[in-house]
Amino acid sequence: MKASTLKIGSRWAAVALFAGLAAWAFHGGGPAFAAGGSGKAVVIPAPADDKGNAPASASGTETAVLAGGCFWGVQAVYQHVEGVTRATSGYAGGDSKSATYPIVSAGVTSHAEAVRIEFDPRRISYGRILQIYFSVAHDPTELDRQGPDVGTQYRSTIFAQSPEQASAARSYIAQLGGAAAFGAPIVTTIEQGKAFYPAEAYHQDYLVRHPTQPYIVYNDLPKIEALKKQFPQLYRTEPVLVGSAP
Repeated sequence: MKASTLKIGSRWAAVALFAGLAAWAFHGGGPAFAAGGSGKAVVIPAPADDKGNAPASASGTETAVLAGGCFWGVQAVYQHVEGVTRATSGYAGGDSKSATYPIVSAGVTSHAEAVRIEFDPRRISYGRILQIYFSVAHDPTELDRQGPDVGTQYRSTIFAQSPEQASAARSYIAQLGGAAAFGAPIVTTIEQGKAFYPAEAYHQDYLVRHPTQPYIVYNDLPKIEALKKQFPQLYRTEPVLVGSAP
């Protein structure tokens, strides 16, 4: 089966495959997101040029759009990050002027599953958003796949919302590459000027609504635990949900 047709089939085949491994995963087994195939989240330095949080006098929110495999887990990670006001699963990077799950799953529009992250820059910086992305949310060394999900729709891509974001992302990728932070080259790409289309309602808050699904238990719950362990000062116990966000 071609990689572009594996969208739905691979995910639910993975559910069946991991059903017998769910208990093992929950008690410390290796998640699929682990960079370099290590089976663990990776501890990496913060961006060297991160200026930190915006001053208290600043106003408004900022937006980041990140793709890192199945959006269920990426959304869930950022829903547990202090300073994030909304994290929405969706699609970005494609050629067509709309996107739906069946179309993106077919792999014919160049869209990637992505998450739009709205955050308060007074509470968390874009640099920290990227640090979480590279260390916890996904594996930036896997090309056109994440764990059991295969296809360009699962690629590692930063959809920069401004030239400043693009510059920060390029600088951080160079920093991490120069430090050999991972066991393999970083394959994350940077794209600008791409529209974001929110995913269907049944994809939103997926981990919160389906915490015992084997796919979630094996692939995504370990990401939440890694976030809590690596970024305790940024971890929020209660996730900010799409249905309840302001």
